[in-house]
Amino acid sequence: MIEGLEGVGAAAVRLALDAAALRHQAIAHNLANLNSENYVPMGVRFDAQLAAARRAGGERPELVQESWRGSGPRPQDVDLEMVRLSENTIHYQALLKALGKQLAILNVALSEGRR
Repeated sequence: MIEGLEGVGAAAVRLALDAAALRHQAIAHNLANLNSENYVPMGVRFDAQLAAARRAGGERPELVQESWRGSGPRPQDVDLEMVRLSENTIHYQALLKALGKQLAILNVALSEGRR
């Protein structure tokens, strides 16, 4: 039912939430494998896909290897990954708050302003 009521904004927020959840997973993989031989750090390819999704409506974020970062043990990246994790957590919480506000507005509209 809500799919018919939500607009482009809610769909974009849902895509961004999917990307943030996937980014969280990539960061967790990177932290878990900091000392692994031949491990290539993971990332999420989404920013360019978001623009395409807005036009076409079909793209989803995906995990990709960030081969430009090199492979092998990377214990020096623990601070970088923790910063990325914190940024992503704040971003995810902000998206959830925005979606909650949009759903609250829909709720008021559906109840015709009555409580």
